[in-house]
Amino acid sequence: MIDLACEVKTNNKGNFTFIDLFSGIGGFRIAFEKVGGKCVFSSEWDKQCRKTYHANFGDNPSGDITKVKSSDIPSHHILVAGFPCQPFSLAGVVKKKSLNKPVGFEDLTQGTLFFDIARIIKDKRPKAFLLENVKNLKSHDSGKTFRIIEKTLRDDLGYTIYSKVIDSGTVVPQHRERIYIVGFDVPNYFQFPVIPDRKPKLADILELNPPQKYTLKDNLWNYLRAYAEKHRSRGNGFGYGLADPNGCSRTLSARYHKDGSEILIPQDKGLNPRRLTPNECALLMGFPRSFKIVVSDTTAYRQFGNAVVVPVVEHIARSMINVLIRNSRQNDITDYFTKENDKRKMK
Repeated sequence: MIDLACEVKTNNKGNFTFIDLFSGIGGFRIAFEKVGGKCVFSSEWDKQCRKTYHANFGDNPSGDITKVKSSDIPSHHILVAGFPCQPFSLAGVVKKKSLNKPVGFEDLTQGTLFFDIARIIKDKRPKAFLLENVKNLKSHDSGKTFRIIEKTLRDDLGYTIYSKVIDSGTVVPQHRERIYIVGFDVPNYFQFPVIPDRKPKLADILELNPPQKYTLKDNLWNYLRAYAEKHRSRGNGFGYGLADPNGCSRTLSARYHKDGSEILIPQDKGLNPRRLTPNECALLMGFPRSFKIVVSDTTAYRQFGNAVVVPVVEHIARSMINVLIRNSRQNDITDYFTKENDKRKMK
C-alpha cells in the first residue's frame, strides 16, 4: 500500500519563516514545515477550524484577518493563503445568484478578503507568497476578477507572479483542480514543479472495516438513484458518483456531509454504498495519518472539503525555496535565510 500522505521528502533544515492566512486546518502549514519552514503567525475566523488547528499544532490562530493590523504580524519570508473560494467557485456562484446575493469581489464578506492579503503583502514585503483558490477564479466574470488580482500583485505591489491550475490526481486519488499563484519580490525565473504521477488508487486509503454508520440508509440511497435517473432522462449529468476503488474519485467538496453523493464507495455482500470516513477524507487530501480529528463528522467533512492537497503544496513549496536559494547564490537554505534574518535585525 502506498502512503499517499505527505510523500514529498526534503533534507532542508532551514529556519525560514512563513505566515499562514485563512489557515483552515493547516494544510499549508504541514507542507511548508516539511520543507523547513517555521510558522510565526496564523489566522482563521472559523472556530471549529481553530479547534482542529490547535489540536494539531498547539497554536491558536488569530481570528478575523480584517481586524488584524499589519504591525501585529511578525516579519516573515513567505506568505501563504488559501483565501475563501466561495465567491468564485462554480457552485458558490450558482448558489449565491439563486439567493440574489453578490458574487466575486462584489461579495463584501468574502470576495474582498483578497485585498487583506494584498494589504499585508504591501506592508510586510515577504520575499515570496503562495496563494490557492478554485480553478474558476481564472474565468470568473469573464476573466475580470483574475486580471484585478494580477494587476494588484504585479503592478501595484511589484511582484513577479506565476499561476497554474494543477490537478492533484497524480499524488492523491482525487481529481481536484486548483489554481496556485506564486509571487516573488524580485524578478525570478520560476517553473511550477513537474509532479511525478504516483498513479494513486482510492483503494490505498480505504479502511478495511469502516463503521456501519457510513453505509447509506435505504431511503437516502433510493432517493439518490431516483434523482440521478430523473436528470439522466432529461439529458443532464447530475447524480451520485460511485467511485472506482482502482482509480481516482471526484472532487471532495465542503457539502460532502449532506449526502456524500459525489464520492460513494461500493460495498460487497449486497450492502448499499457508503460515505468516506473522516479519516479517509484526510488521506484523500494528503494529510498525514497522525492528523487529529477533534470535531464531529459533519464538521470534519466541511473542513477537509475546504482544505488544500498537502503533497501538491509541498512540491510547490520546495520549488519556491530552490528558486530563492539559487538566485541568492547561497549553497543551502540555512545560509540564505540566516543571512536574511541578520539583515532584518540590522534594519
